[in-house]
Amino acid sequence: MTVPAAAELGVSLSWRRNFAARAAVGVARLLIQLPPRRLRQALELASRGARPATAAQALAARQATVTVSARCAGQGCLQRSVATALLCRGHGRWPDWCTGVRTQPFRAHAWVEADGVAIGEFDDMTAFHPTMSVRKHR
Repeated sequence: MTVPAAAELGVSLSWRRNFAARAAVGVARLLIQLPPRRLRQALELASRGARPATAAQALAARQATVTVSARCAGQGCLQRSVATALLCRGHGRWPDWCTGVRTQPFRAHAWVEADGVAIGEFDDMTAFHPTMSVRKHR
């Protein structure tokens, strides 16, 4: 599940933020090995009790994620999106986590949204049809 992309640039992180981002990336690496239904269930469980994330909070989590992981900075969209959501959850927030496909040309992709906007995505996300999501009601 990936959209070809150039590696994203990292940002400067405090040692605590770096540690939290690395932990989120590690947990995400384990979670993405689950079957899709189990992954969604795990993320739904993780999202319980969280408040919706703002676009700025989700972007900061995504930037931290791509800073600590070359895979997440490149074509690892599923791991990046899960790690971003988990990092937000560590701060009591939850972005909308989504996966989807587009047909012309066919591509599968995973991303996070906040305030109705795909965070940090460079492609035209309106071409993607969501197939699975874990959303926080605002």
